[in-house]
Parts: sequence; C-alpha cells; structure tokens
Amino acid sequence: MALPTITGVGRLTADPELRFTQSGKAVASVPLAFNSRRKNPQTNEWEDGDVFFIRGTAWERLAENVAETFAKGMEVMVTGEIRTESWEKDGQKHERPSLMIRSIGPSLAFSVAKVERDAASQSGGQGGGQRAAQPQQGQAQRSRPAQPPADDPWAVDAAKGYSDEPPF
Repeated sequence: MALPTITGVGRLTADPELRFTQSGKAVASVPLAFNSRRKNPQTNEWEDGDVFFIRGTAWERLAENVAETFAKGMEVMVTGEIRTESWEKDGQKHERPSLMIRSIGPSLAFSVAKVERDAASQSGGQGGGQRAAQPQQGQAQRSRPAQPPADDPWAVDAAKGYSDEPPF
C-alpha cells in the first residue's frame, strides 16, 4: 500500500539542519508548520486556526539545496509522503509523524525567488555528495553567472545573444 502524499504551503519553524551519513549522503531535517489561517469576515482580522507541526526530511542533492536556500520563517510549498518515525529512548518506545520531502520550493505569495542550477547540475553530476566549502557565517556569498552545459538545447549563444535552433 502506498504511503499518503501531501502537498501544502507551510512555514519553516527553524533553519534546516544539514548533516551527512557515514557513507557521505546528505540529509536535511526541515521543521515545518501548517496552519489554517483565515480572515474573520466580522472583524476583518486574520485569525490563526489549528496548527500541524511536522519534521520533514530531504536527502542527497535536495537536502543540500534545501539547507542552502531556506531559513526559519520562510513560507514553502512542499510535497512528500507521510511516514511514522519510531525510536526507543530510556526503554520507552516513541513515534511521531514525519514527512519524506520529494519536492520543496519557495512560496511566491510574499517573496521573490531567483532560480539557479545547483553546482552538481552545472557539472552534469547525477548524485549527491558533499559540496565545496561554504562561506563562513558573516561572509558574503558571491554568485557568478552560470555557464550552461555544451549540450543544453535552451542555451543562448553568447556572441549572438540568441540561438538560431529551436530547443526541440
């Protein structure tokens, strides 16, 4: 039986936490809150309804991209499967729902996003793995315009400023 899939708009309750397994696979923990906020027609004020908190998990390149892109308080659109995490602590068994994130992106309702290919896509890589060293906190991160792969059908000829060939 397939696990239930959800798609919704939520908010990060903390910064994503990126770590690596012993085999080098990236995994990001993403704490999310989904609420049923609505406008009260009598008072014309926004009211918060029930809130559903869940911890999302992203793997490999998605995990690295999530950790690099999102921060506490950001509104995101997310799709994934609901799972049950189980663990034992001090002889007690514990369970909680979790979300295996398949897709996540910024909600553009109250923000603007600039989409760029990640470093692994630039080099044509398929797998995850650790990235080059990230800038230290407080250092500015400089982004360079990305060069498209040579076989990219949507690429633009830099000399002409356009492509003569259709991309299909």
